[in-house]
Amino acid sequence: MPPPPPTPPLQQTIYVGPFVFSESSTELDVCPHGAIGVATTGTISFIDRDVPAELNNADGARWKAEKGTEWEDARMLVAEEGEFFFPGFVDTHIHASQYPNAGIFGKSTLMDWLDTYTFPLEASFADLATARRVYARVVARTLAHGTTTAAYHATIHVAATNLLADICVERGQRALVGRVCMDTLSPEYYRDESVEAAVRDSRACIAHVRQLDPRGELVTPVITPRFAPSCTTPCLRALGELHQETGAWCQTHISENAGEMAMVRELFPDSADYASVYDEAGLLTPKTILAHAVHLSEAERKLVKRRKAKVSHCPASNTALTSGCARVRELWDAGITVGLGTDVSGGYSASVLEAARQAIMVSRHVAMTEGDGAKLSTEEVLYLATRGGAKVVGLEDKIGAFKVGMQWDAQLVGLGEVAKGEEGKIGEDGPVDVFGWEQWEERVAKWLYNGDDRNTKAVWVKGRLVHYRPEMEHRN
Repeated sequence: MPPPPPTPPLQQTIYVGPFVFSESSTELDVCPHGAIGVATTGTISFIDRDVPAELNNADGARWKAEKGTEWEDARMLVAEEGEFFFPGFVDTHIHASQYPNAGIFGKSTLMDWLDTYTFPLEASFADLATARRVYARVVARTLAHGTTTAAYHATIHVAATNLLADICVERGQRALVGRVCMDTLSPEYYRDESVEAAVRDSRACIAHVRQLDPRGELVTPVITPRFAPSCTTPCLRALGELHQETGAWCQTHISENAGEMAMVRELFPDSADYASVYDEAGLLTPKTILAHAVHLSEAERKLVKRRKAKVSHCPASNTALTSGCARVRELWDAGITVGLGTDVSGGYSASVLEAARQAIMVSRHVAMTEGDGAKLSTEEVLYLATRGGAKVVGLEDKIGAFKVGMQWDAQLVGLGEVAKGEEGKIGEDGPVDVFGWEQWEERVAKWLYNGDDRNTKAVWVKGRLVHYRPEMEHRN
């Protein structure tokens, strides 16, 4: 039997301290002394932007009473010095099954890497013990990095894909979970035996996820053709029909590198371009996530915009596999919605924070030849990591920011302050060193460029505590 959905918080909670989120793609909203009240449903009920910098027990009781009788018994979690609340990250493209290969891209190009590393690993998920070991770890690891929502590619195996959905619900992580489809190009030992089998098994996974979480509060199914070259035209069209019939999301790859694009031209000579292959199959819709989009032509950008499909920018992977530099500014200027993806294991890290800083670096490489207008700012990449990603997965009204009526998907970030007299001591607060003179802009920039999971002290999804570091034990 599938596990039940996670229970809501046992009591209302008020989170007190600084909070930061993207007001827009160019502006961070910073509240130095605020409070956010979260109901037992995990929904934000109130935001107070001006609370005492320090609340003792007596002051806290009086302050809560002012919020109404329903908040008098609410639990309070007060951020300590150097901590702030930030929305949870949204990873719009990650291969959960490939996590054991993270960092092992070697000297490979995309197609060599698939044959050498990816297909043998994914094929091993026919063994559910292997699948459980990997999937439990990748969900735990992404949560530890502050990822509250992930769009996961699984494998071709129905039972293992369903297991990934089960684990996401058990751990409380939001997820799009998709069984990978491919009836050609991949090795004979690892592919769908027929178009009918691809549709049948995808349908089975959709049914399982919808039975597991009928209201889609945490997990939702996503139809997942690996990429156009791995699917015959009949397979793509059948999956397009399934997409239209079920209303399930679709995720795939597009225009990742030159070799892949040449293959698409050879395999689909009657299509004008890569995007048209998906469009003609009925797979380019407002509920489609396209990973990479490194080499989209102007005509393809216009088509993607017209169909309201979304793009997952995967900068670490594109660099690691020397696929190219995606031009996020061009995509934005074309009116396309963009989020960030780690693309593990083409990407070497499961951290969306790492993807955000790599997005900045990739944009600077583009700027070296195309001008400073291509550069992305700290504010812009943090927007991509949160509100941009929320739009990509269709959750922009629920997550990605701190607004009344939205849900408490959040992380508590802690930055280590360098105490006088202890400059030579390295503690457990992670690699970000704060000396006390930094304004909020500098603090956030230091976290973006230097931070890692040690700075993520606690993580909540829909108000439920889903991860915390050992030093938080006494506070939870």
